[in-house]
Amino acid sequence: MIKDKNIVWQNSLVLPRIRSNILRQEPVTIWLTGLSGSGKSTIAFALEKALLNINKLAFVLDGDNLRHGLCKDLGFSEEDRSENIRRVAEVSNLMNNAGLITISAFISPLAKDRLLAREIIGKSRFYEVYVNTSLDTCEKRDCKGLYKKARMGLIKDFTGIGSPYEPPIEPDLLLNTEILTIDQCVNLLIEHINLISKDFWPAHL
Repeated sequence: MIKDKNIVWQNSLVLPRIRSNILRQEPVTIWLTGLSGSGKSTIAFALEKALLNINKLAFVLDGDNLRHGLCKDLGFSEEDRSENIRRVAEVSNLMNNAGLITISAFISPLAKDRLLAREIIGKSRFYEVYVNTSLDTCEKRDCKGLYKKARMGLIKDFTGIGSPYEPPIEPDLLLNTEILTIDQCVNLLIEHINLISKDFWPAHL
C-alpha cells in the first residue's frame, strides 16, 4: 500500500508497443527459481549472452548481485526475503516497461512471493522457470561453500537446510541441470521465448 495519498501516478506519452517495435522484441521476465547451486545464475548469464548475440536486448537481475546494492539492507528472514522478491519484481516490471527482456535469477523459495512477482510484472509477460536440481546434487556442488556452513550451523535459515523451498507446481518451463547442459538449457529457453514473442524473432530460431 502507498503510505502517502498525495502521490499520483504519471502516465508516459510513449506506449509500450512503440518500445517493442523499436527493439523488435517482446519484453518479458524469465524468472529462474531453484535451490542455491542449481545453476540459476550460470544459466541466466549464458542466456543473456546468447540473446545479445542475436540482437535481443536482455539484462540479468541476479540474487547475490542485487544484495550488494538495491537489497543490501535486507537479511534472510521470511519478511526480508519477501521484500527482496517484491523489489526485484518491481525492477523487472520497470525494465519490461522499458522494452527489455529481464532474466531474474533468485531462489525465491516461497510460492506466495513468486505469485506476487507474477502479479507485479503481469501474467502475460512473467515466465516461471524451475531449475529443478535435487538438494543432494546442489549440496555436492556447493560452489560457494554455503551448504557446508549451513550444516555447521554457521548460516541460519538456509534454503533446503534450515528453511523450506516450495517447488513450483506448474512452471512454464522446467530445467533439470543434472541431465541438461547449460547450452541445452539456454537453447530450450530461447525456443520458449521464441514461442511467446514470435512476431519479433528470426525465422530460423
